[in-house]
Amino acid sequence: MSLSMDLQTLWFFLVGILLTGYAVLDGFDLGVGSLHLFSKGDEERRIMLNSIGPVWDGNEVWLVTGGGALFAAFPEAYATVFSGFYLAFMLFVFALIFRAVAIEFRSKRPMLWWRRAWDAAFSVSSLLAGLLLGVALGNVALGVPLSADREFAGSFVGLLNPFALLVGVTTVVLFAMHGSLWVVMKTEGDLEKRAQGWARRLVWVFLACYLAIAVTSFFLVPALWEPYGRQPLLWALPLLTLLAASNVPREVYRGRYPRAFLSSCATIIGLLGLFGVGMYPRMVGSAPNPEHSLTIYNASSSPKTLTVMLIIAAIGMPLVLTYTITIYRIFRGKVRLTKDSY
Repeated sequence: MSLSMDLQTLWFFLVGILLTGYAVLDGFDLGVGSLHLFSKGDEERRIMLNSIGPVWDGNEVWLVTGGGALFAAFPEAYATVFSGFYLAFMLFVFALIFRAVAIEFRSKRPMLWWRRAWDAAFSVSSLLAGLLLGVALGNVALGVPLSADREFAGSFVGLLNPFALLVGVTTVVLFAMHGSLWVVMKTEGDLEKRAQGWARRLVWVFLACYLAIAVTSFFLVPALWEPYGRQPLLWALPLLTLLAASNVPREVYRGRYPRAFLSSCATIIGLLGLFGVGMYPRMVGSAPNPEHSLTIYNASSSPKTLTVMLIIAAIGMPLVLTYTITIYRIFRGKVRLTKDSY
């Protein structure tokens, strides 16, 4: 294996780490947003906002970094995905913008209609962002129409196929479960009890969706399962993912919510690991012409570019990780509303 091939595989792994970090971290605050309207009264909704207030913008750094890494390492895949999914990604960007604006503007005025409008904007945009992420992931797994020159040849409506929508709904449910566990850890009193109820219900909905995706992907996307047939040891990954997912309800019903949250994190990591192993070395599958697929080899930058970017990543990623750990350590514990709170 040549140096360039080694670099391409390494960058596939690094981009995966960054996007997985985003899913784990921004996943729970998207989940908090999707549950926002189920809280009661102005104080509870302020507590919900302040449970993610110190960290939500830092969580999105992982998305920006992951997108930048994808652009630098695999520019053809970046161009094809972002041009083909243009409308979906614009909707996703607008959803993130409205979430940010809602968080900042919601408590700036005391009028009830003002706060309710921004509450709705925050919740709807959080739901939409999670749904669009899942739909995009489902389409990448299923494969999209690519021409001989590897350009997207489909339509936005074609992206709304049943499998992609199932992945989108599952993503929303997973993030909501993840967010409910976060709310339990960050709140007290009635809101904490209400969040415990959300978690107990959502975990079973997620497990049902998880089972549905496992079954449908086996029949609709058999290519995702081919690596496990070639390398039986890889079956350890789906087994560990299943154990992590199964441990969430176990810890919830024992009242050990921090452990349930960690199991939820492990579940997200495991699911995206399964996706990465199943896709490798493809970046974007082509259907119905697999020979047109974008892979880590035909979509990558030059070895020199990958090497330079690797040096930059070696400096930047520890800084991002250090920043993330520091922020979560500083703002650990239960939420307390003050005059400076949202």
